[in-house]
Amino acid sequence: MSNIKLAMALLISSILITACNESNKTSQDPTPTSTESGDFQYNAESFADLQILRYQVPGWDELSLQQKEFIYYLSEASLAGRDIIWDQRGKYNLTIRKVIEAVYATYSGEKSGENWEKFKTWAGQVWFSNGIYHHYGNDKLIPAFDAAYFAEIVKNSDASLLPLSSGETADALVERLGKVIFDKDFAPKMADFSPGIDHIVASSNNFYEGVTQAEVDAFYATFPKSDREPEWGLNSKVVKENGKITEKVWKSGGMYGAAIDKMIYWLEKAIPLSENDQQKKALTLLVEYYKTGDLHKWDEYAIAWTQNTNTVVDFTNGFIEVYGDAIGKKGSYESIVSIKDFESSRRIEAIAKEAQWFEDNSPLMPEHKKKNVKGINAKVINVVTEAGDASPSTPIGINLPNSDWLRKEHGSKSVSLGNIISAYNNSAGSGMTDEFGVNDEVKARIKKHGSLASDLHTDMHECIGHASGQINPGVGTPDKTLKNYASTLEEARADLVALYYVTDQKLIDIGVMESIEVGKAEYDSYMMNGLMTQLVRIKPGDNIEEAHMRNRALIAYWALEKGAKENVVQMIQRDGKTFVQVNDYDKLRVLFGDLLREIQRIKSEGDYEAGKKLVEDYGVKVNPELHKEVLDRYAKLNVKPYKGFIQPVLTPIEENGKITDIKIDIPVSFYDQMLEYGKKYAFLPVMN
Repeated sequence: MSNIKLAMALLISSILITACNESNKTSQDPTPTSTESGDFQYNAESFADLQILRYQVPGWDELSLQQKEFIYYLSEASLAGRDIIWDQRGKYNLTIRKVIEAVYATYSGEKSGENWEKFKTWAGQVWFSNGIYHHYGNDKLIPAFDAAYFAEIVKNSDASLLPLSSGETADALVERLGKVIFDKDFAPKMADFSPGIDHIVASSNNFYEGVTQAEVDAFYATFPKSDREPEWGLNSKVVKENGKITEKVWKSGGMYGAAIDKMIYWLEKAIPLSENDQQKKALTLLVEYYKTGDLHKWDEYAIAWTQNTNTVVDFTNGFIEVYGDAIGKKGSYESIVSIKDFESSRRIEAIAKEAQWFEDNSPLMPEHKKKNVKGINAKVINVVTEAGDASPSTPIGINLPNSDWLRKEHGSKSVSLGNIISAYNNSAGSGMTDEFGVNDEVKARIKKHGSLASDLHTDMHECIGHASGQINPGVGTPDKTLKNYASTLEEARADLVALYYVTDQKLIDIGVMESIEVGKAEYDSYMMNGLMTQLVRIKPGDNIEEAHMRNRALIAYWALEKGAKENVVQMIQRDGKTFVQVNDYDKLRVLFGDLLREIQRIKSEGDYEAGKKLVEDYGVKVNPELHKEVLDRYAKLNVKPYKGFIQPVLTPIEENGKITDIKIDIPVSFYDQMLEYGKKYAFLPVMN
């Protein structure tokens, strides 16, 4: 669980907190806004709670033709799996997407007015979230228009493009989808992490059907258990057929086979263009995995992929992160294709080189420290293509593989997405810092050092945090022992490693940080975010459910409480507003170390009850008065709380049937790209 959804996770400390006030207007119209850096326009459409951005791809022109063609095939393989993430996030999603595409492209009525604008906004939200559930909050995206208007626009669109079942009329389709779209109580949450419930029954994702959590737990309890077993259940849907629990495996010839076969086609075209034999081996194993669905083959691929450290082009592709599953078993499809940023990689490589020093000097209990930290390969990459759960909302840092035994024995690869971070920074201003910074000193420090502070936090979180610590013999994997709290606790553990070391002299000594002021800027930003500003993404009356938000709240509120006696951190009132003030940075670091030690103990020992208590006591509840204040202050800033990206388009240039170049373009319209994707990358049948 290491793919940090930092577009709205760790990114919050860097963008929304350290420097986050767009100067663009808020508009429902799908037209680019005006914020630019140099000649490149980073901001595109803006609607609902979303700002769409564009990103550049530095280094593209320096690639060889073979590398460009290699990237093109990998990118097509990535996008070929797009339908999968839609279906994983809800079994009605593909049907609804087809309806939206048909209406947006062919509605014959007036494409203007209040209701049409509401439809456009909802369409944009659904496209952004890969379905009808909010990409971050998991709640159903209920349209602002009514069912009557929905019926009107559907019936006046090209029926040949509607997902009609045999003999079905547009009226019948509208009736069939009405409850799904408009009833807030029907299948209300994609994943429900509330305590004391059946998380599978309460969740509306498409990972399970007709089964209870107890049945699923009993089913997987029969699988082999050892220190080197695969992540059982990662690539399948669990169903009950004829009274028997079984898996529908995602593979060629199995569930999602039509899309996976297309992915295999492009991957096989890419294999001969690999930059070295190790990369070729990894891709060959990935194809074998997709053909067989064998999770042992997935582990073989992960080992080969981890050991490939010397290429310019790299990729991730697979069913990887389990955040979308409330019990943390099923991997969401995602893929990222990238090129190495050699200059920017020097910082993260300097940190990774000292991994053993960081482990040896951490505040963990001695028995929980790794005696030999295996090969952490760290670099900064420039993204070319993102797909699945990595798009449009993207991570800014990745550390893979997720399997604990693979990481222990074979190491991991850690990357920071340099051009994505650059795009976030270039699309931002300083309004959030000015509004929520407690005083001029803190504001000036964040504005001066915040960007580097966030980069260092991300680097440390990924290549040191996720790679640190070890599990006690016989405990089992954390996702089994800590269950629905595993993701939150793992992200908190990695965050705490970063926080503990970001004020350490070591970072100055190895040349990645100029002064401790950088670390202080991160402490200011992190505490401000965890205690207050991240609440902007929560609806009034709701608790915190997303794993990264829970982890930040847990850390911040625990430190606030435990440091109260010595007034380490306080929340102060001034002019009717609340501010977060760090009074003692050294003591705050000690607190971070204490909590890190305890969370590592919980993970190492599989202490479910202690983990549950930490998360529920500090990471879930929301103060309604403070929440209202944050929302009111935030609303005046004209800032969108969530951001995501239009993807570059790669086009082969051919002469006499031979590719002579790959052209790269950065589209300006998210809406247009979604329509184009719907035509080009729709490979799964709509299940009616």
